[in-house]
Amino acid sequence: MRITSKGQVTIPAGIRRQAGLLPASEVEFEYRDGVVILRRAGGKTRGEELVSRLRGMFSACGKSTDEIMRETRGGE
Repeated sequence: MRITSKGQVTIPAGIRRQAGLLPASEVEFEYRDGVVILRRAGGKTRGEELVSRLRGMFSACGKSTDEIMRETRGGE
């Protein structure tokens, strides 16, 4: 595997999958004892990040989840 002139490298798909790295994932690098370490930044999975961003977003409408689902399904 080669590093491009811009310092880019492709992380193999299997490693990305195991590490939970999806497009737009934030990562961080560390150099320790001659080894470069790449890890997900913040320690949260992409799903955890999404949930924390969405948490409380819809509470302003003043309806419960059940009420919203009833309306979505046609008021039944």
